[in-house]
Amino acid sequence: MNAPTVEEIARAGTLIEPHIHRTPILETSGLIQGREVALKLENTQATGSFKVRGAFTTLLSSGVPKAGVVAASGGNHGAAVAYAARALGHKATIYVPELAGPSKIALIRETGADLHVVSGTYAEALSAAMAFEVETGAMQIHAYDAPMTVAGQGTLLREWESQNLDADTILIAVGGGGLIGGALAWLQGRRNIVAVEPELAPTLNAAIAAGRPVDVEVSGIAANALGARQIGQICFDLATKHQIATVTVTDEAIAKAQAALWKTCRQWVEPAGAAALAALMSAAYQPAKNETVAVLVCGANPAPGPFD
Repeated sequence: MNAPTVEEIARAGTLIEPHIHRTPILETSGLIQGREVALKLENTQATGSFKVRGAFTTLLSSGVPKAGVVAASGGNHGAAVAYAARALGHKATIYVPELAGPSKIALIRETGADLHVVSGTYAEALSAAMAFEVETGAMQIHAYDAPMTVAGQGTLLREWESQNLDADTILIAVGGGGLIGGALAWLQGRRNIVAVEPELAPTLNAAIAAGRPVDVEVSGIAANALGARQIGQICFDLATKHQIATVTVTDEAIAKAQAALWKTCRQWVEPAGAAALAALMSAAYQPAKNETVAVLVCGANPAPGPFD
């Protein structure tokens, strides 16, 4: 499966621009003593995550059948596909595991999508979505391992660079790898990328150690967003090609970063949205003295939400 080209990501950015938010940058020295950090607040994106970028790219680049679209998700991707489908006039069927949590499930329901909550994890939701695809002819929109999904996520880094991104290194949380895959496909080695995974869901680390994508057991506080059982092939190929650094963080470190984003920056995010920052705050990633670092804050749908 081929990664998207820079030209494909640029086209995707132009295509989806009328449908998404241009999310802001926050520069702060209040999170880590002695270090200024730039945060890309993609948690302020429509539906609360970067996932709408891939959803709109796929829908606007494809012929959608009468049966509509189907997607499996830990929550954020499902909400994004449902939101994009409604905006473009398509039927959406979404499968999520129970661990998606009430906030994300409610967000999907609000779009009017046909929602199915299944037992188990993302893997079980994906199996159900694939069966629905075969049965109905609906178009499957994969959460992370599809060229158009990855191209859409790559528009985030394209946008960030257009906002005068000044960083040697960018920290990005990894679940299935669509977001970091898009970043790698756009940047083509021009900046350092550090992949951050929860210790309890180390899909990319396990794949690199094995030399290929492999199944891992996933759990922990970020599992409903970073809980893919296996890293996507597109991400794995790009990560090994560019030999990116990978680090893991504990649930405790993620929770502390989540709290710090609220207390210091008034950004209420889900654990996955705080995972990349956790690597910096816990020193799982230790930058050099003069290394400039930026952090991608990717998701804003915690459970419970602020008004639940």
